[in-house]
Amino acid sequence: MSSRISARGAEAAFFAAVAATAVSCAPAARAESNPFLALFEGRSVAAQTEDARVAREYPTSTRAIVADPTGQAPGTITVDTKNRQLYLSLPDGRAIRYGVGVAREGFAWSGQTRIGRMAQWPDWTPPAAMLKRRPDLPRHMEGGENNPLGARALYLYSGERDTMFRIHGSNEPWSIGQAVSSGCIRMLNEDVADLFGRVKIGAQVIVL
Repeated sequence: MSSRISARGAEAAFFAAVAATAVSCAPAARAESNPFLALFEGRSVAAQTEDARVAREYPTSTRAIVADPTGQAPGTITVDTKNRQLYLSLPDGRAIRYGVGVAREGFAWSGQTRIGRMAQWPDWTPPAAMLKRRPDLPRHMEGGENNPLGARALYLYSGERDTMFRIHGSNEPWSIGQAVSSGCIRMLNEDVADLFGRVKIGAQVIVL
């Protein structure tokens, strides 16, 4: 597995971003230094310091082999948004369970989609609706450890249409288990890299 996905590398990137934004500044300035932090505008320095403490304590992976509670065919991804867990169904009634971050209030959704595209260290282009809400965000950001999409991205399609929702990595481990996103499903970078290596384009994704 790429050394870029290591917990040490992700943590170093995070603390570098915190150091650059620790001085009180306007939301737009925080967006320029770390666009992902800008999604949490209004957070105090004390809250960011607490986030940093939690980041140090958070595991690098949440995955576990469990009895499959979904009843889906092997290769199917099921996202349990209520319990903030993602299951990849395996043969013999087993599944790999991962912790995830889900959509915040007002952005939740459910339905059946499929993986239409997959990318390693993907670029990020905020959708028009997000830019309308947050005009200070960059129009495009190249892939890397500070990119909001993290180490891997699975692009969710409905038929041939990109839904604009993704299952993607994150260098902000405290957001896993939380409802904070604009509709995408977040995973730890180690976890999304593991999932990425186990699924293929066309795999069914069910969001509950």
